[in-house]
Amino acid sequence: MSAALPWRHFVLALAVVSVWGTNFVVIKIALASLPPLLLAALRFAAALVPALFFVPRPTAPWKNVALYGLLIGVGQFGLLYMAMNGHISPGIASLVIQLQVFFTIGLSMWIEGERVRTFQWLSLLLATSGVAVIGAHADRTSTTGGLALVLLAALAWAGGNIAARLGRPENALAYVVWSSAYAIAPLLALSLLTEGCDVALAAVRRASWATWAAVLWQAWGNTLFGYAAWGWLLARHPAATVTPLALLVPVFGMGASALWLGEPLPAWKIFAAALVLAGLGLNLLWPRARAALASLF
Repeated sequence: MSAALPWRHFVLALAVVSVWGTNFVVIKIALASLPPLLLAALRFAAALVPALFFVPRPTAPWKNVALYGLLIGVGQFGLLYMAMNGHISPGIASLVIQLQVFFTIGLSMWIEGERVRTFQWLSLLLATSGVAVIGAHADRTSTTGGLALVLLAALAWAGGNIAARLGRPENALAYVVWSSAYAIAPLLALSLLTEGCDVALAAVRRASWATWAAVLWQAWGNTLFGYAAWGWLLARHPAATVTPLALLVPVFGMGASALWLGEPLPAWKIFAAALVLAGLGLNLLWPRARAALASLF
């Protein structure tokens, strides 16, 4: 593995995080026409077909694949779409969802007995302080209920991370594609139960080409391209070189939301973002910085 990131690989990584970040605006566009749970079901259906005809079945046990599909499909994206359906702004959602990093650490402690180090506690304190600032400024665009839903979505994402770690898939893209099959039926059932069959059918009939483009972008751009490219980069470079670039996801998310949707960026929101990103950055970069300092002395 090469620790240095060639400029072409850097551009590829930048493309991935820009897609992941701006996808929150794309979600908002799709939600203008489709109810949230139906949108999630359509997203995973588009991620599954036709990709399953081109990728092998994952090597992980099917129960593990199913668990991952439920946690990511129903838990992460089902809850995230519900929150973004008028309860939280795309920019704030792109920021808060990144707390999955700390939920993943917490689940690893509980399930695998990992120990939390001092710098990780400090990272968590910084990030949760940022979320507290967001909660203190809850309004009609970002409510406490929406914040709670995104936090639960982040917890589900963390559960999916642990499931993937335990499943040890050899092909990450195949794992993501085939796990989508286990998300579609529960999401459709929940949509029909809570959103209604008539509402779902009416939404599909009136959906514009822009709505379907948004659905396909989430499935093909965000899921298939994003995971395939990120996995390709991780196979060629150390995780410590690649993963810190994920800190740019909320930067792209908040920037795109402000630029395209007119989401305001008052001082409190920038301060909250700085706290969360500082926590994430410390958690990701401190071990590498400490190793570099140790080599110098």
